[in-house]
Amino acid sequence: MCADLSDNPFLATEGLPPFDRMEAEHVVPAMEQVLADSATAIVQIESSLTPTWEGLLQPLDELGIPHEYSWGCISHLMGVKNSPALRTAHEEMQPKLVEIGLRISQSKPVYEGLKAIRDGAEWERLDEAQRRIVEQNIRGAEHAGVGLEGADKERFLEISRELSQIGTQFSNNVLDARKAFELVLTDKTAATGWPQSLRHVAAQSYNEARTVEDSAVVADATEATAVDGPWRITLDYPSYLPFMQHHRGRSEREQLYRAQTTLASSGKHDNTDLITQTLRLRKERVALLGYDTYADFSLSNKMAPDVAAVDQMFSELSGPSRAHAEQDLQDLRQLARDGGQQEALAHWDLPFWSERLREQRFDYTDDELRPYFPMPRVLDGLFGVTQRLFDVTVESADGAAPVWHKDVRYFKVKDADGRQVASFYLDPYSRPQDKRGGAWMNECLTRRRVSGKLSLPVVHLVCNGTPPVGDTPSLMSFSEVETLFHEFGHGLQGMLSTVDYGEASGINGVEWDAVELASQFMENWCYHKPTLTGMTKHVETGAPLPDDLFDKISAARTFFAGTQMLRQLEFGKTDMTLHHAYDTTGSDTVFDVHRRVADEMSVFPLFADDRRLCSFTHIFAGGYAAGYYSYKWAEVLSADAWGAFEEAGLDNEEALQALGRRFRDTVLALGGGRHPMDVFRDFRGREPDTQALLRHSGLL
Repeated sequence: MCADLSDNPFLATEGLPPFDRMEAEHVVPAMEQVLADSATAIVQIESSLTPTWEGLLQPLDELGIPHEYSWGCISHLMGVKNSPALRTAHEEMQPKLVEIGLRISQSKPVYEGLKAIRDGAEWERLDEAQRRIVEQNIRGAEHAGVGLEGADKERFLEISRELSQIGTQFSNNVLDARKAFELVLTDKTAATGWPQSLRHVAAQSYNEARTVEDSAVVADATEATAVDGPWRITLDYPSYLPFMQHHRGRSEREQLYRAQTTLASSGKHDNTDLITQTLRLRKERVALLGYDTYADFSLSNKMAPDVAAVDQMFSELSGPSRAHAEQDLQDLRQLARDGGQQEALAHWDLPFWSERLREQRFDYTDDELRPYFPMPRVLDGLFGVTQRLFDVTVESADGAAPVWHKDVRYFKVKDADGRQVASFYLDPYSRPQDKRGGAWMNECLTRRRVSGKLSLPVVHLVCNGTPPVGDTPSLMSFSEVETLFHEFGHGLQGMLSTVDYGEASGINGVEWDAVELASQFMENWCYHKPTLTGMTKHVETGAPLPDDLFDKISAARTFFAGTQMLRQLEFGKTDMTLHHAYDTTGSDTVFDVHRRVADEMSVFPLFADDRRLCSFTHIFAGGYAAGYYSYKWAEVLSADAWGAFEEAGLDNEEALQALGRRFRDTVLALGGGRHPMDVFRDFRGREPDTQALLRHSGLL
């Protein structure tokens, strides 16, 4: 049973969250208390507000602090320590959270107070960040239906509740469907040609499955070894992707490909109807607010001015990419023929022959690289470039913070004077049994000033990298290194903010299509020779990455760039089309829409049974609805920002440091306190241009 509320870990409101004590049984009593307190607080704010920053915005910001410690931590644990009990508690409280959120957002007194600030003398007293917060709160209230009355308001509330529940169900279905799949191989010849890293991961997965209910691996099974197996393959990418790249059996590759592309599209985890419901409800909800389409609504909060601007970006990037993608496909077909494949090239052949072509052209394998990238050394390199560019140091503080899993690490970030400015948790490894796939950064605690006291930011950096095996540290693939740099870029924007208002510090208040700028920018340092070779150290010999391997990695950066560009544009355009032009009452299915977009964007016909939309959590259970284009939009920004470093000279340490400080003082520091186009101009001196991305991708 749950202890009394005085000991409930989700009710902390200062210091670091006590993750080590947080259990599912604490969720409901804690959230009932937080929501009751919030309901009382909003009434008090409404009855005593004055149209000033201190009289309205400050109390509203402080209202969010208990939610960070409670629902913020609960949501985090849903991603990294999922369990049936936690899900049940989350599902019970989520509708109530939606209710209080709408209650606050739809407050007429608050809305009138915000407009009075905007239209009155107080406006002149506010700085730029404060003004943006006021404007975003006004727009947020309008988007939450503050202007609705009667039946329209009731319907809006009903839709909001339903969408919240559907999003959670969609995500859970994907997690459960992925967890339900496994391919166990016992024949030693099946692993011929596998890299050692895949053998280790698959054997370890088999051994872990001996304790997992519903697994085909029986509890008393013989312990697997990397050399002799058995091996267990899952749909988690550290397992799935290397298998698709290296497994020689076409039938097993087909089995895995079909499972991945039809994930959560049938049986008890089927998301098909949830997609249609989501699209219909989103359109109905924004129609109540006066928007023609959900895309119009979404872009009213974005850096991109309208759908036409997004379509223009699609066109500017897809045109130069197509000829390259067609050549990629031609090269694969030829290689497959030369390699003895008599069957026509199928979707499950593409990763396998792409990897053979990459090895042929650049003459290295992932397994050849992994020993040079032990995670402790990579972290040292990442923190080293951070110190050189941004003049902050990262120090290990393991044991100084409660954590939710033994593999989680904790670090402090300090400025040049040794003062702590932030901290972060790193959860680095894949745990398919209770951790969702992918990689992400979330804010744990936001930088803000409360009663004159500065509260420092704390962020979560979550990856799904290859776990350690025995006494050997995690040996990272190069793509895992890039992912770590990417998420750390997000983390830097969360941690190095200089804005003292919670709603605009870090990534808060940053337009969604600009939020990937810092993360994608950081990936470029993985191709900067002094940075990359400086953070490599062979796990056995201690030798750094040889020059010839670095040259091959650099050359491989633009490998299949046209194909990869079109793939991302296909997803972005499918998302935008579904939210802007799709008729949920018509005869077309969402899969028909995806197929038409793929016919336009891809040079290889879409797999006949493709149902990837059913596991597209980014747009159906995350924040990317009518916003998946944001990855490419921000990549245009990051490539152009990197261009400034190239122009200054990547071997000019003094110039790099100066630019690094400017990047910190603009992109990383200003957060949501300034419009991202203005922030970009502050750094670059002009507006962004797609040519830099095309050039970096080798597509010009």
